[in-house]
Parts: sequence; C-alpha cells; structure tokens
Amino acid sequence: MNLEEAKKITESLLETFNKGGQISLDLRKKGLKKEIKKDGTPVTNGDIEVNNLLISKISKITPNLPIVSEETSDNKDKNNLKDFWLIDPIDGTNDYVNDKDEFTLNAALIINKKPLIGIINAPDKKRLFYTFGVSNAFEINNGIKKNLNCIKKSKLNEIKAVSYSSELKPKLREIHKKYKVTSFTKMKSSLKFCVIASGDFDFYTAEPRACEWDIAAGHAILESAGGIVTDFNEAHFNYGKENFHNSSLILRRSKIL
Repeated sequence: MNLEEAKKITESLLETFNKGGQISLDLRKKGLKKEIKKDGTPVTNGDIEVNNLLISKISKITPNLPIVSEETSDNKDKNNLKDFWLIDPIDGTNDYVNDKDEFTLNAALIINKKPLIGIINAPDKKRLFYTFGVSNAFEINNGIKKNLNCIKKSKLNEIKAVSYSSELKPKLREIHKKYKVTSFTKMKSSLKFCVIASGDFDFYTAEPRACEWDIAAGHAILESAGGIVTDFNEAHFNYGKENFHNSSLILRRSKIL
C-alpha cells in the first residue's frame, strides 16, 4: 500500500471517529448499560455501538481486509493474518464507565504484520490522533491540526513516564531506573502512546498484558512521529501473534530521552 492510498483511507475515517466519539459521550450521559464479559472485563452498550459504527465504515472502505475487534469473535481464530484491521472501540472502559476522560476509540491497519495506519480519538479530551505513514502523524486538538514529532516538552533534566498503575512492579522499577526516569504519572488507555508522540511525556513500559488491539493504533502513531516501540529486549515485534496477545513493551520518545 502506497502513501497516497494510506492517506485516503485514514482521512476517510476521521469523520467516523468523531461521530463515534460523540456517540460514546451521548450514551454515557444517558446512562450506560454495563455487562461483565467472560474474561472479567466490562463492556457497555457504548462499546458495542462504537464497534458497529467503526466496523461498518471500515468494511465499506476496505472490503477485502479482515477485521479483528475486541468486541467480536470474527477472525480471532485465524493465525496467518498479514494484512488486517485491529479495532478496540473503547479502550479504558473502566474510565469510560466512571465518567473519566482518558478513554479512547482505536483502529489500526496492519500491513505485512506491521502497523501502518493508526487512529485514536480521545473524545472527552477533544483530541484526535492519527497517522498514515512515517513522518505523517498528526493531532487535531479542539479543531486545530498539528504535526506530531516527539519533540521534548519537559525540562532537559527530566524524564517523565506514564504508567498503567500508580505502583510499579519490581521489573518495571528496574527498567525505569535503567532509563533514568525521574517521575511517572498513572494513565489509562492508548492515550499513553499519544502523549509520548506529542512530547508531553518521554517513556512507558509494561509487562506482557492485554491484547494487540489495545496498542496497535498507538504503536503506528508513535513510530510515525519518530518514537521507538520495542519489547524488553529492545527488539521490534509483529502483529497477528497467537491469540493476539501482547509482548512486553517499552515506548521511548527518542533514543535520547
């Protein structure tokens, strides 16, 4: 897929992501209907409505590409996918249910097992992030579009990290020490990738957890903006792994933090 094709696909989805974000907020305002899935995680009518909207639009734009979504069983039994979509209609459902603002809508197009297109909408923050290729990562914040290039916004002697939890496990403390992290802030959802791409933060690390649809869109955005995404061994990784399980994860704004 060339750059112009990727750009056309991406830009044709932005309106749908804005619409999905508004739907998620409107449904929450009315009062969400929540259920607990077999894996113990929550799902709401907001997740399902957004999921249906994204799948419907993506299917029309790229009818020949399979879609793997957190909220459907379609294609999850396939183990030879190379070119496919990964969707997480609402990442951070607990935040979504509890009227917090860090939840996101996510979709990524995987080409040859690598993330090419990534779109993330954080509707309660009015921030939409997207990419369609290297050096083509953008944020639309309150209607204003700007390039994302991982330029550091914190002080030179500060290395600011985001963390999934307010308490670090021993292995993660060890990694923070290795990279000389000076402070960390708890943050949920794929927004973690976006705030590193924007230069607001420098670093994130996580042990193997969650699934590929949680990270693929953010991976595409951060790498396109100039950031680095690896596992604990600083090796790059592919998508379409067995059961779509994540490897360990290290996000860096740049080699020099």
